[in-house]
Amino acid sequence: MDGTTVAGLVFDMFSPARRADPYPCYHAAREVGALVPSPLGAYLVTGYRDCTTVLQDPAWGHGYSDGISPFRPGVAADDIPGSFIRMDPPDHTRLRGLVGRAFTPREIGGLRPRIERIAAELFDAVVDAGEIEIVDALASRIPLTIICDLLGVPAEGYSRFDGWARALARGLDPDVLLSPEELRQRDDAADAFNEYFRDVVAQRRARPGDDLISRLAALEQDGDRLTGTELLDICVLLLFGGYETTVHMTGNCVLALGRHPEQLALLRTRPDLAPAAVDELLRFDPPVQFTNRVALQERQLAGRTFARGEGVVILIAGANRDPRIFPAPDRLDLTRFAGGGLGPRHLAFGLGVHFCLGAQLARMELEIILAMLVRRVTAIDILDSSPSYHDTLTIRGLRNLRVRLRSG
Repeated sequence: MDGTTVAGLVFDMFSPARRADPYPCYHAAREVGALVPSPLGAYLVTGYRDCTTVLQDPAWGHGYSDGISPFRPGVAADDIPGSFIRMDPPDHTRLRGLVGRAFTPREIGGLRPRIERIAAELFDAVVDAGEIEIVDALASRIPLTIICDLLGVPAEGYSRFDGWARALARGLDPDVLLSPEELRQRDDAADAFNEYFRDVVAQRRARPGDDLISRLAALEQDGDRLTGTELLDICVLLLFGGYETTVHMTGNCVLALGRHPEQLALLRTRPDLAPAAVDELLRFDPPVQFTNRVALQERQLAGRTFARGEGVVILIAGANRDPRIFPAPDRLDLTRFAGGGLGPRHLAFGLGVHFCLGAQLARMELEIILAMLVRRVTAIDILDSSPSYHDTLTIRGLRNLRVRLRSG
């Protein structure tokens, strides 16, 4: 391909018209090469092995602390909602060490009964309803109710939280792709989230309860505690991350199983496949499509030297369909990860120091949803021939999806 053709491919990949199926673009980019130049001023990293190399190397970071990020020039980490995930060591190491104490396997495992109860109540409301819009009726309601319950905040403000989360999700895309109105909406949503949680955090510090915010406020390690600003930032991240990505994870899974009825039937006969099914569904169609990294010092990648401050876009969803790693990558196979083992892992939760802190919680939520789905639903009829997707690029998810859940 010449330069004009490559530029056209990249623009096509990032076009909202491609949200329904970006995967042919990812395959085409991989055929161009390991590194593909983009109009974003950063190279696209197309293959699984190179993506894992960058994700596992702490010398590739976000660069906001040093003011060298090419994706949001001149913006400090503290000015980004949920900035914890945009920090580099040692600040990131310190905060992750503190917050991670509330996300141990024991802590997360203890949440299972509450999550099962919430999911069961929401399934009861929709499973016999016939034709439904699954994103609003189930995919959005389950994660929002769960994360609000864990944080100890009311879920009644669904439309408010959803609107703020939508604006922040769009704001994760590179600034050069956003209109002035979208930039303003992102900043307004960040202010609204902060204002909401400022009062909640103050209340929990004064009167702790049995909720995650109270536990985070009380955390201490070697005399170190979260500051008020840090706790506020983490609350925003937990509600946004625990809601937005899980909404689309759930919606994508329902769509995939509806389009592959033989896999739903397999899961009904083999419910023990649920953990492997979660991994395969996340590999097949992850909510987070790509992430960015910046060379914090000179690095070598795929035969090219990257100077400090140069950026790359890691095509997570494309790496998950690299045929050199995952045979028949465009085929949904719920047995692909069965038996565990030490084979290649999907990159839906990232790798390295920024591996998703909520991965275990997200897995458990999806396992519970799948378990209830296969117990109570015999078939999923997809009623939309062309489902509608949000325009967001970094996080890809359904705007709405009409389905019929058959239970008999």
